[in-house]
Amino acid sequence: MKIMLIGSMTFSKEMEAAKKTLEANGHSVQVPCDTDLLIEDPKLIDDLEKNKQHCIENNILKTCFDQVAKSDAVLVMNYPKNGIDGYVGTCTFMDLGVAHFLGKQVYLLYPTPDQHEHRWAHEVEILQPIILDGNLSNLK
Repeated sequence: MKIMLIGSMTFSKEMEAAKKTLEANGHSVQVPCDTDLLIEDPKLIDDLEKNKQHCIENNILKTCFDQVAKSDAVLVMNYPKNGIDGYVGTCTFMDLGVAHFLGKQVYLLYPTPDQHEHRWAHEVEILQPIILDGNLSNLK
């Protein structure tokens, strides 16, 4: 299966590790095009001005949307972040919208948090994702 990994770029290293694991299991895997750069320079993630300039100059959003379009499925690497288990950020939401519009299967590495505590979890659940319970080998 052709899989696009999406999620907070804070987890760039984890995406690369997951890519290797999934490829060893026979999948074709893409990560966001700037993953290696962000592993090399993690400060770029939180320097909003530099990050914005980088994303605009390199057309990162469009490139990621194109990667989603070329995939059979997306896997959200929704590790805990900002005190929220199953975190999904705004850019990941945009990727999810594209994936849903294009009819791609959506997988989540971890379950979403309680939708009553985090309203956005409700929208993610509407996409009817398959939850892997933290185990990449559950991806079939």
